[in-house]
Amino acid sequence: MGARGEKMFTRSDGELAVRIARAQIEKKLGKKDVIIPRETEIFLEGSGVFVTLNTYPDRELRGCIGYPEPIMALGKAIADVAVSAALRDPRFPAVGLREMESIVIDVTLLTPPEKIRYRDEEDLIRQIRIGRDGLIAKRSFFSGLLLPQVPVEYKWTVEEFLSHTCLKAGLRPEEWRRGDVEFQKFQGKVYGEESPGGPVREIPLS
Repeated sequence: MGARGEKMFTRSDGELAVRIARAQIEKKLGKKDVIIPRETEIFLEGSGVFVTLNTYPDRELRGCIGYPEPIMALGKAIADVAVSAALRDPRFPAVGLREMESIVIDVTLLTPPEKIRYRDEEDLIRQIRIGRDGLIAKRSFFSGLLLPQVPVEYKWTVEEFLSHTCLKAGLRPEEWRRGDVEFQKFQGKVYGEESPGGPVREIPLS
C-alpha cells in the first residue's frame, strides 16, 4: 500500500474526506439513513490523517485524533479517527448526536513524517517552516505531535513551536536545545466545514 504526498490531494479529495468523517460519526451515533459517501481511488491508498472537531461558531476544540503514519488506507483511517475524535478523545466527554448540529469538522491530510537531521539548535530551527510543517518530538518512550496549523493559530515562532512540541511529548520545553530529542516533520493540507454540515473549504496554513 503506497503513501500519497500532500501535493496529490485535490480540493475535491479534501471535501470528500470531510463528508466521510461526518457521515461516519453520525452513523456511529445512531442517526438514521446516513449515506457514507463513495470513496475515490486515492482513499484506498495509505495516508496519515487527523480529524478535528470544533464547536461552532466559537471554534473551541472538541476532539482531535489521528494517525501521523500511513498505516492503513485513507478511507479506513478517516472512519476510525473520526469516530475516535468524537467518542474517545480522553480530554473530552463523548459527543452526542444532537451536539453534532453545533460542531464543525476539519480533516488534515498528511505526508509521511521524515526525520530532521540537525547539527545544533540553529540548524534545527532553519529546517522548520511555520505554516508548512507539523512536528513530532520523540525521546525514549516519550512522543508528542503538533499539526501544521497549530503554530499558525497561536502565532508561535519556530522556537516556541519546538518548545510546545516537547511539552506535548511530556518533556520540558527547553529540551529541544540539548540535541538529544528526535524531531520529525511532515506537511499537510487542511479542509474544514464553514458551518456544521455546510460547505467545505481548504484552510490556509499561512
